[in-house]
This record gives sequence, structure tokens and C-alpha cells, in this order.
Amino acid sequence: MTSPASARLFGRGSWTEASRVASVLRKETVGGVLLLTGAAIALIWANSPWAESYEALRDTRVGPAALHLDLTLGTWAADGLLAIFFFVAGLELKREFVAGDLRDPRRAALPIAAAVGGMAVPALFFVLLNLGGPEGALRGWAIPSATDIAFALAVLAVISTHLPSALRTFLLTLAVVDDLLAIVVIAVFYTAQLVVPALLLSLVPLAIFGFLVQKRIRSWWLLLPLAAATWVLMHESGVHATVAGVLLAFTVPVVRSAAAGGPDAGPGLAEHFEHRIRPLSAGVAVPVFAFFSAGVAVGGLSGLGESLGDSIAIGIMVGLVAGKAIGITGATWLIARFTRAQLDENLGWADVVGLALLGGMGFTVSLLITELAYGAESESYEHAKIGILFGTLLAAVLAGVILRLRNRRYKQMYAAESRDVDRDGIPDAWDTVDDRAEHEREGATPPGHTFGGTPRGDEDDAPPPAYETVDDEADHDPDWEGAPPPGRGVTDAAGTGEAPPAPYETVDDEADHDPDWEGTPPPGRPARPFADG
Repeated sequence: MTSPASARLFGRGSWTEASRVASVLRKETVGGVLLLTGAAIALIWANSPWAESYEALRDTRVGPAALHLDLTLGTWAADGLLAIFFFVAGLELKREFVAGDLRDPRRAALPIAAAVGGMAVPALFFVLLNLGGPEGALRGWAIPSATDIAFALAVLAVISTHLPSALRTFLLTLAVVDDLLAIVVIAVFYTAQLVVPALLLSLVPLAIFGFLVQKRIRSWWLLLPLAAATWVLMHESGVHATVAGVLLAFTVPVVRSAAAGGPDAGPGLAEHFEHRIRPLSAGVAVPVFAFFSAGVAVGGLSGLGESLGDSIAIGIMVGLVAGKAIGITGATWLIARFTRAQLDENLGWADVVGLALLGGMGFTVSLLITELAYGAESESYEHAKIGILFGTLLAAVLAGVILRLRNRRYKQMYAAESRDVDRDGIPDAWDTVDDRAEHEREGATPPGHTFGGTPRGDEDDAPPPAYETVDDEADHDPDWEGAPPPGRGVTDAAGTGEAPPAPYETVDDEADHDPDWEGTPPPGRPARPFADG
């Protein structure tokens, strides 16, 4: 017995959501390539003869000391630029749950459960492998719990897989929920000292920002200073400043109010902000952060071997690869088990495992948690970064192998989802009615429609061109003397039209009407006995 469509796991969502996700992922894919480029440059530079210049650049301090903002460039990238990244993630998550497909609890359950499983199991593996490790090693338990969507999409672009829209949507939603859970973990577990007055003061510009955006005020010269003030006060409070980005995003309205014309009047302010800021996040903020964070000195083969043998690095690698695969796949299986839902008929559990391994690419947020857990100057910090890089690389290779093996099926699904026979801009997988007649007044009646949108059964009301295909000018022009128009017989000289039109009368039955007929029987008629005239 098959499950209804609503009980399908990884079923195709709405076309509006699928097209929006496709647009988002195209930008994130470009950002992923830039991220890989920034990380590669940092690694090469940090292990070159000019490594000291890289460290000098990363540790250069800029900013007003009076506000405790004389921070290194590396810290500005981690605290400042990543606030932009989390602002976009907050907008995306709010939109998904307010106006996207995830407003349906049944569809939201899967990515939320998968994100929780994908964070809990890697953390558990890390703790088990570091129970007897160096002092303070357990502070990094959250490092392998993050998913980097930009990195995952860059891998998809490299292996050139045609991942179906449902899996892409799931991957994006999983990563966004994962990032938001990670920011909660950072705020709760990695706040060393809380300054309550600064935290309370940060709520003032946050509230004013929220009031203005609710009134659809988009003036940057008003909103940007308020956002900056919220970030500064949050930084002063001891809570990681990136939390400010999420809180600011949650104040932005997703759907237009009735005063602004309602939902049908156009996209809400959240979508407007996301469209404007996502290129800055994916193209600048994340790649620059990767450049300043990924530059770890390996120390040759001996140093690499020492780092990979450290329990912290092992815990991170096992968490990112095995932990993510087991956590995400296991959570998906539990959802299927207890809701009696089934995978989409075109997918199998191998697809879920491949997608779960993509979730093991925890680069950006993992590096951020590493710095918070161990500090930028510790040996554990260097070992952890090597564990992140190698764990992410191993997860990418394994995911690429599995997804490439399934790529033939993905190509078929992609082709089916891309087919648009009626060329109305909506693929046939979402629009099953061929409505070419509403865009194009020529041709046969398409399936499901008559011309002009007249339903079947009401053909008499349909516009004439759909049913009148004969040129009958000769029937209306009494002075017609030309050749018979196409599809018409020749009328008499007077133009009375006594000759039957050829399309409707194909048998010559003159012998039936002329009592003096003495010729041979016309084609298709038997000879008539004259005696019975």
C-alpha cells in the first residue's frame, strides 16, 4: 500500500518554492566556489615561505579601542562578516516557516529532525573519542555539528550532479536549520562572561529596527546604524556578536500587511533584503572569513601526522563523516518509521546517505566554534582546524562517489522536472495542464482545454477559430468568380451555393435527384433500376 502524496518523504514541493530555492542555490554555488578559493589561498600562503606575512595580515588590529573594537582582521571576519551570513540565514529560515512549504508541520518535521540528528550524533561521537583526551578538549563538542551549505553546493557543482529539486530544497533547509541551532549553541555554551546591561541595551536599537521594518521603511541610512548599534552592544554583552544578525532578521516581515496591499501585492521585505544581501554574504563575507580562518600551518608530513593522530582531530573527522551520515539518515528513517511515510518512488536510501554526507561539510561555522572553544593561539585550535579540513574533504569525496553513482537517475528526474511543453514558464511536473491555446491561437485543441480556456463540454461557447477552419468567402460574396477556395466545391454561376460543400458532401448523388439520369453509376453508388423511377 503506497502512501499519499502528503506522506511522501522528499516529495516535490510547490513550484513557487522550487523556483525560489533554485535561484538561492545558484548564488550559493558561486559563493561556494569563492569559499573554496579563499580557503585554498590561505592554506597555500600559511604553508609557504611567506607564512609570517599571512599571520601578520590576519593579526592586524583595526577599530576604535574606546569601544573595545580594536579587533584583529581575523576577528572582524568571524564576528562582523559572519553576522551578515547569519542575518541572511535568519531571513531564509523565517521565510520558510511563514510563507514557504515548511509552514506545513508535516513538511517541516523532516528537515528539523534531520538537523537535530545531524548535530546530536556527531557531538556524541566527539565526546566519546575525547573522554580521556587533553584537558579542555571536550569544549569542542559542537565543532562537527555544523553544515556549510556553500561548501556542499560547491561540491555539487564540481561533481556535476543533477540533484532533484526536492533534495536540493531539503539540503538548503537542513543547512539553514543547522546554522540557526549552531548559533543557539554558541550563545548558550560559548558565552564566557555575560554583561547584562549591554545585553539589555542591545534590545533598544533592535526594537527600533523592528518597528521601522514592520512599517516597510527601507532607508539604509536609518536601518544600517541601528543594526550596527545592535551588533556593537551584543558584542559588548559577551554574547557572540553574530547572534545580533539572527535577531535582526527575525524582526523583518515576510508577508506584506493589509496596509501594504497584502500578500498578492508582491514580495515581502524579508525577500527584498535577502535578494539584496545574499550576494554580499555568499560572495564576500563567507569567502573572506574562510581566507582568515583556514590558514593553518601543517608543519610538513610529520606535523600533519601528529595533528591527524590527535583525539580532537579524530573526533571531528569521525563526527563530520560517520556522525552526520548516521544522524541525518537515522532521523529520516525514524520519521518514516513513526509517521508511516515513504520515500518518493524515484529515490532510495542511498540518496539519503549521499545527502547526509554532504551535510558533513561543516566548514564555516565549525571554524567559528573552534576559535570560540580553544582560542586562536592554542595547539588544539590548529589540530581542530586540520580535523575540519580533512573531515570535510573526506565527506565531500564519499558524497561525490555516491551521488555520481545515482546521477543517471537524477538526470532523468531533472529532465522530467525541466520539461515545459506548453512553454508557459512552469515545468509540466508542476503544471499538468497543457495551456498552449491560451498563449497561441493556432493548432489543435490541447489536452484539458479548448481554445480560449473553454472547458471540454462547453465547446459551443469556444471562440470560432478553434472550430471554423474552412475559407467560406465564396458563400458570402455573390460576385465570386475565382477558383474554389480550399475545402469548397464550385457553386453555380449565380452564386446560389446549391453545390454541396466538399468537406461535408463527398458522394456524388446526382443520380438520386435527376429522374432522367442515364449515365453510369457514380462512384460509391449502385445502378438504380429505372423502371422503379
